[in-house]
Amino acid sequence: MDARTAASASGAPGGAASADDPNNAYIDKALTVQGAAEGPLKGLTFAVKDLFDVSGHRTGFGNPVWLETHPPATRTAPAVQALLDAGATLRGKTHMDELAYSLNGENVHYGTPRNPAAPGRIPGGSSSGSAVAAAAGDVPLALGSDTGGSVRVPAAYCGLFGIRPSWGRTNLEGARPLAPSFDTAGWFARDAATLRAAGSVLLDPASRAPGGGRLTRWLVARDAFKLADPPTEKAIYDAMATDFSKVVALLGQPTEVDVAAPLADQGLGQYVDWMGVFRVCQGFEVWREHGAWVTEHNPDFGPGIKDRFLMASRITKEQVDAANVKRALIRSHLLSLLGPDGVLALPTTPGPAPLVNTPPAELDAWRTRLISLTSIAGLAGLPQVNLPIASVDGLPVGLGLIGPPGSDEALLELTEQLMAVLPHWQARDPWQPKQDKK
Repeated sequence: MDARTAASASGAPGGAASADDPNNAYIDKALTVQGAAEGPLKGLTFAVKDLFDVSGHRTGFGNPVWLETHPPATRTAPAVQALLDAGATLRGKTHMDELAYSLNGENVHYGTPRNPAAPGRIPGGSSSGSAVAAAAGDVPLALGSDTGGSVRVPAAYCGLFGIRPSWGRTNLEGARPLAPSFDTAGWFARDAATLRAAGSVLLDPASRAPGGGRLTRWLVARDAFKLADPPTEKAIYDAMATDFSKVVALLGQPTEVDVAAPLADQGLGQYVDWMGVFRVCQGFEVWREHGAWVTEHNPDFGPGIKDRFLMASRITKEQVDAANVKRALIRSHLLSLLGPDGVLALPTTPGPAPLVNTPPAELDAWRTRLISLTSIAGLAGLPQVNLPIASVDGLPVGLGLIGPPGSDEALLELTEQLMAVLPHWQARDPWQPKQDKK
């Protein structure tokens, strides 16, 4: 099924919530592309983040000036086409943070998609609309992207399953880049089986770990849990202990490790040091990709986005060269720690989603802790899943699991196995839309 059969003309900027889009998840909810008549995803519907091309439609990349200055796509992104060819039907393009350069989900031009799992709190970004569409029950599957946490963070905030695949295992042709050596095409699902089923379609089998990458050695990142709020740490540990013997039967007894400490002699003994490496490497690539366009068009970015582009414009070649040396040390260390069969457990985020309109200074402090967690997998190109197993005061928090490179299928299989014994953050069928409180 070719996306040229799309049923609506996208391109007009979206706006606030409306009767047909009460959560303001979509830039174009009417866009529909019928999937193939047969396939492993037959009957599923999915939404797609507005950085993936759909033939005949403009890709807005979260910014109205970008939308105006780029022509309609002439080809559908292969990741989108793969889902269509597998039988899934596309139902809508979703909002995102401007040029994917934020983890908040707040967009000054299009508004903030409403988090159905935590009303009044941000949905997370940059794949904000895709997460909200899935969390609201509009679709069981949604395509996003993850560079520095853009699937993992909204998955945790919105109580969803989500995956950032191993770098290079998903096709990013026809997708707008942010920082290419970190970028991945990730996805959200309302249940573990659908998350895994999408992986069978989207993951490149040629780059799968030798031997299937079965994960049998459970490591708990003690130092990463110290970055979480105490109630979040307790909630995740309590959820893991619900039927602990069955978890141990799958993974063996856990081994607590301090992941960053062994790199102290290289100036990388704290996760905040890793975050600094990530910001330099990412920022340099962001400006290399988009600096010319930003300089030419001077778009009216929101405050946080504007500040990050300014920071990125000032990173020197010497700074990024030094950061890349440290990045290689981090990757080597993590690969040694994980080996071929290790899985590292950590909190996906420091806690529940912050409130909408949290003061910038508070968000900056939160962002430091957040990226300290999300940069672990990103710096090493590793796959990470979010499991929505716990809540704090009724707000979802997630367990993150990181595997070795190429172990995505094993990680998705393990996720499905674990969710047969672990609690979901809500006592409800995850396929059913959550009913909003009146």
